[in-house]
Amino acid sequence: MEKEIYMKNSKSAFTMIELIFVIVVLGILAGVAIPKFAATRDDAQIAKGRSDIASIRSAIVTERQTRLIKGDSKFITSLHDTSVTPVAILFDGNGTSTLLMYGITPKNTDGHWQTNATCTGGVCTYKFKVLGVDNIFTYTQSNGIFDCNTTAAPSCDQLTK
Repeated sequence: MEKEIYMKNSKSAFTMIELIFVIVVLGILAGVAIPKFAATRDDAQIAKGRSDIASIRSAIVTERQTRLIKGDSKFITSLHDTSVTPVAILFDGNGTSTLLMYGITPKNTDGHWQTNATCTGGVCTYKFKVLGVDNIFTYTQSNGIFDCNTTAAPSCDQLTK
């Protein structure tokens, strides 16, 4: 009878070998999954940047179309309100028109936009940080081009393809 009680109790618990096996399997899965998650985060930041760039470029063209209908052939002078310092919202227009409906809040972290709030000579500069690198974008008022220098930062090529 004592043997039956002992057998019932021991069958309801895991052995040390089983526990070690489970820990090893979980370690192997974590070793495979963690690098995949890191790569996925980098890809997501690049995809976000591409999406933002496409939206900004589309907004510039849409604003130009609106101006052409009104008889003004000029591109928008600035992509943000330059009279506000520090810049709280980017790509919301120049204070007189709206580019992106909600604009973008600048942050100095990966996957976010920043600006040095300078627009000189009809050229405004913006930064998009991805993979720890600042990618400098310029908006040129004379031709409406919003682009990045691909030789200055290798991520620019990934963002503008």
